[in-house]
Amino acid sequence: MNTNRPIRVLSVDDHPLLSEGIATLINSQPDMQLVASASTGKEGILKHREIQPDITLMDLRLPDLSGIDVMLAIRSEFPGARIVLLTMFAGDVEIQRALEAGAHGYLLKSMPPAHMVETIRQVYAGKKRVLPEIASNLVEHLSDERLTNREVDVLRQVTEGNRNRDIAERLFVSEHTIKVHIKHILGKLGASDRTHAIAIAARRGIIHL
Repeated sequence: MNTNRPIRVLSVDDHPLLSEGIATLINSQPDMQLVASASTGKEGILKHREIQPDITLMDLRLPDLSGIDVMLAIRSEFPGARIVLLTMFAGDVEIQRALEAGAHGYLLKSMPPAHMVETIRQVYAGKKRVLPEIASNLVEHLSDERLTNREVDVLRQVTEGNRNRDIAERLFVSEHTIKVHIKHILGKLGASDRTHAIAIAARRGIIHL
């Protein structure tokens, strides 16, 4: 690590106001420099390849790809890439997915600016950084049984207002199978009914409304 030059940061975010705020914040730090910004996932991958920054700040929700998919693409080419994900949401399932995919940090956009610059410094120093508020949310559901991919598919269909019969036709299974899936979904989420299940799944980042 060369301490004589600033930490080179790439920002990948499609919100102009937020991007501008991040640029101002980083460039106001004596030990940091925003070397590039991108507004889509594909642009972020290209910019990372071109610049190879020390740290990449990545929005979890981009217009073309998810931040996790962009991170996986970057890390497949640059295994040592250090990426901090930014999001509006603290859903434990998304946090877990992000960390398993190799994120070095996970920040909420609502957190004070000081948290962001401190996270950048810690990740640059080789540490992982997940704030206590996020970590406690993660730990709370650590022992929960995960929904299967098929159960998530069924839940998405329920979210769209489809009846069991319609879901069965769309997924090429029997209506009884859908009823079994929904029973398992309610049990795993601790939900009292379908509407409650949707609310819990959205809050935890299992589905996006």
